[in-house]
Amino acid sequence: MTPQPVASERRRDAERTKAEILEVAQREFARQGYAGARVDEIAALMRTTKRMIYYYFGSKERLYIAVLEKAYREVREAERRVDVNHLNPVEAIRTLAEITFDHHDAHRDFIKLVSIENIHEARHIGKSEAVANLGTPVLGLIERILEAGKASGDFVTEADAIDVHMMISAFCFFRVANQHTFRVLFGRDMTAPEHRARLRRMVGDMVVRYLRGDRDPA
Repeated sequence: MTPQPVASERRRDAERTKAEILEVAQREFARQGYAGARVDEIAALMRTTKRMIYYYFGSKERLYIAVLEKAYREVREAERRVDVNHLNPVEAIRTLAEITFDHHDAHRDFIKLVSIENIHEARHIGKSEAVANLGTPVLGLIERILEAGKASGDFVTEADAIDVHMMISAFCFFRVANQHTFRVLFGRDMTAPEHRARLRRMVGDMVVRYLRGDRDPA
């Protein structure tokens, strides 16, 4: 009979190996796209075998889906840091916008992965029950903020949680996803350090002004 400590250590080793595979696979899928990434190359970077990767994930597509699930879990975990119970509605929605900005700024691979999956018309992510359920928490969070803002009189705009989420995401996503074409067309690198604080404040101002009906934000 296998001692419990040995079995637990094996589980920890397996989870650690899977996490390491996902980290490398995320970089490769973001860099090469789904079609361009090769499991052989991921295995070589991991100093493991293709067979080992398939042992844990089953196929290239399932590995890619696991990478997408990880990426979306990370952004949802960042959003959960907004403490709705101890912030007034204006501070809460501004904080959510700024956290989204910070996450997208720090996780450029997430932006690339989402762009790639949109090229594929969400064919792969549509097979994941986990991702399908990951949108619910952020919408619930925004709905609570909107309800509190209506009750306090801070928000006068009839707003939909999905629309507010889209507004925040669109600004933060565009800044990273379109940085290269924007720089060529307009001569400005939106991701340059000298623009960061202003744009971070701008996304908060934008959503607050919309919800307050164009009144000056706090």
